Amino acid sequence: MKNLVLYLSIVSLFISCQSTAQNKKPKKKYKVEKSAEEWKKALTPMQYHVLREAGTERPNSSEYTYFKGKGTFVCAACKTPLYKSERKYNSGTGWPSFDKAIEENIETDTDYKIGYARTELKCNTCGGHLGHRFNDGPKETTGLRDCINGVALDFVPSKK
Repeated sequence: MKNLVLYLSIVSLFISCQSTAQNKKPKKKYKVEKSAEEWKKALTPMQYHVLREAGTERPNSSEYTYFKGKGTFVCAACKTPLYKSERKYNSGTGWPSFDKAIEENIETDTDYKIGYARTELKCNTCGGHLGHRFNDGPKETTGLRDCINGVALDFVPSKK
């Protein structure tokens, strides 16, 4: 009986220490903020699903997966520059992949949606979901793979 009381006390203490109320971070304010209705008017249904609901497009469905133009990839929602074209490479995953972002324009967060921690990438200007960062990129450069939903991107060609 004594062991049971001790066990229940320890379990109770453990559960009370697991409260998430203390760990909630305040909602970040972005430079570009719109209501859901405003975003729905500004974006296509698939862009809204990916950028605002953290969805994922089907692999090999983006015009940018094998795209080789020279310029800058920008956020489709707010036009913030995210990736230079020279940082893009073919990862074989079916999504546009980059080994280096324009870091000040990317926000990272931890995503547990599929049962384990992944590094989520968001636009630092509007909070739009872009994709995820993995550590299986080209070893000769950064070793990173930013796996990005092409629908979350627009492309601005370099001026000649």
